[in-house]
Amino acid sequence: MPKLTSVLLVDDDPTNNFLNERLLKRLDVAENIVVAANGQDALAVLQQASQGAQPSYPSLILLDIQMPIMNGIEFLQAFQHLSPAQRHATTVVVLTTSMDARDLNRLDGLPAAGCINKPLTAEKVDTLLQLHYQRQRPC
Repeated sequence: MPKLTSVLLVDDDPTNNFLNERLLKRLDVAENIVVAANGQDALAVLQQASQGAQPSYPSLILLDIQMPIMNGIEFLQAFQHLSPAQRHATTVVVLTTSMDARDLNRLDGLPAAGCINKPLTAEKVDTLLQLHYQRQRPC
């Protein structure tokens, strides 16, 4: 199966980013992995990618909710104002430590394709790939 072109990890916790990037590289699911520390940085990555300054536009964004500067909810609100081509090129999945109904209700009406409870695991990556890309990760 072909790899995803690019994955954007958006989390203010460097340890989470390190572990998630390491997992995705070990699973060999993407050609490119980019890390952003908050929603504002993630929007900058998307803008650079749309202008050709990044190797490729992210196929998948794994987004934390609780972050400084611009949190995940604010990012999703800004993301829904991007061009339809940009929005449809990317699947946004929320990675969170909270599966509390109140927190999840904040995602209603926002362009998140799903929500995964941290930590990210190989099994969760497999499920995500099957659900959103109709494929399994390379063996």
